[in-house]
Amino acid sequence: MRNKSVVQTETLPQSDALAQLNRQMIVILDFGSQYSELIARRIRETQVYSEVLSYRTTAEQLKQLNPKGIIFSGGPSSVYDDRAPECDPEIWHLGIPVLGVCYGMQLMVKQLGGKVLPAQKREYGKASLLIDDPTDLLTNVEDGTTMWMSHGDSCAELPEGFEVLAHTENTPCAAIANYDKKLYGVQFHPEVVHSIGGLALIRNFVYHICDCEPTWTTDAFVEEAIREIRARVGEKRVLLALSGGVDSSTLAFLLHKAIGDQLTCVFIDQGFMRKLEPERLVKLFQEQFHIPVEYVNARDRFLALVAGVTDPEEKRRRIGHEFIQVFEEASKQLGPFDYLAQGTLYPDVIESADTNVDPKTGERVAVKIKSHHNVGGLPKDLRFKLVEPLRKLFKDEVRKVGRSIGLPEEIVQRQPFPGPGLAIRIIGEITAERLDILRDADLIVRQEINRRGIYHDFWQAFAVLLPIRSVGVMGDQRTYAYPIVLRLVSSEDGMTADWSRVPYDILEAISNRIVNEVKGVNRVVLDITSKPPGTIEWE
Repeated sequence: MRNKSVVQTETLPQSDALAQLNRQMIVILDFGSQYSELIARRIRETQVYSEVLSYRTTAEQLKQLNPKGIIFSGGPSSVYDDRAPECDPEIWHLGIPVLGVCYGMQLMVKQLGGKVLPAQKREYGKASLLIDDPTDLLTNVEDGTTMWMSHGDSCAELPEGFEVLAHTENTPCAAIANYDKKLYGVQFHPEVVHSIGGLALIRNFVYHICDCEPTWTTDAFVEEAIREIRARVGEKRVLLALSGGVDSSTLAFLLHKAIGDQLTCVFIDQGFMRKLEPERLVKLFQEQFHIPVEYVNARDRFLALVAGVTDPEEKRRRIGHEFIQVFEEASKQLGPFDYLAQGTLYPDVIESADTNVDPKTGERVAVKIKSHHNVGGLPKDLRFKLVEPLRKLFKDEVRKVGRSIGLPEEIVQRQPFPGPGLAIRIIGEITAERLDILRDADLIVRQEINRRGIYHDFWQAFAVLLPIRSVGVMGDQRTYAYPIVLRLVSSEDGMTADWSRVPYDILEAISNRIVNEVKGVNRVVLDITSKPPGTIEWE
């Protein structure tokens, strides 16, 4: 029997340098999937470091890295397309265990002599996994468990030496293996939260098949991050764009721990923050955390900058560019700075990516969803050097780091808030009037969920203002006012999300307060779209 016990562990983020010091590493080769970094996150949940590399990484380069295992991600292509991305075929002969996920499995089948064809029936969403071999890769994965499918192609003929481990009603080869060569493939996505047995499968691959040990800890990340910051920055000064969210606050604490007074935090009030937050933020950091913050009031400047702009990407670009301009001005006033610190995270990088451009065809493999102010809006002639210690972490990992270095729980558990703020929660043109309306509506949403003690039940809960008006009636008088959209979602990492099933009495209370207390609003609607196909933010 190939059955073997599997270690139960929790998330432990780590840095690139630590990965080089410890060979307990799993490499993910990215074929353009939006979930490639999510695979990395799942590996980290087993206390093993993981890193995402381009599918063009050669076998020789992988040999130098000497990972314990390799995972091929999914991707938007079909393996039989002329321009489909392919890996170095020598990878199959490295003797390193490989797990192919969706497109990764299909590529494995094709390159090793099997056949992949368009499926008679495409399979998207939940499917029951029927297990043929409950050992090895599928140890402790329950027969009939739900796995998340997203494929239009299917394996029609297995390569020599492979056998079927599991199937679904529509997919005869849902999981396959060549035990002798330690090559595995799954047609589903074990990395997404909707795949109930996915994490158990990943643990099996990491511990049983790749023989990794759970050696990574949050404390180790903090220790190495501080070492890297000090080595990179030296005696230079660092300017931090502080927003008050968990990312920038964790970064502020981490940098202050690493370089002390070499850090200067600057809070730029661009006018797109939520009601009363700028004042509260500055007071909290200066009086409670004893970390000095320079306050810059740039509300009028930013509002004038986006006047008349309706395109969301243009909003982000202008706001991101102006942030840098304001920081440069602040740096001249406060003293010379060489480094700009940013709380950039993995999801920011993924969704802003124009990466994996095929050198032969010029085609992008990964699809850009939207740019982020801290990765997509930076000018090419940026004067600062960037310091981004959190760039390889997901939100839940940042929270773990925040807790470990003493960040208060009220900030650690703060819901994500976009860098451009309310500017991208007002659809279309931004005006002072619309900002005031949205601030008041957003405050009511937060007050109501806080009052009921359910703030932490949501990944995000907020209001969106639509640039249209509808007819209503108040006090026997006709109104013609804006609608407010309620967006309340649940998620683990922001990569996928589902709309939250909020009790009607709570929705009713929020709606009644908004239409009665917020001048200029006469209608409240609920967004019940998941991600995908939508995104969490509207812009």
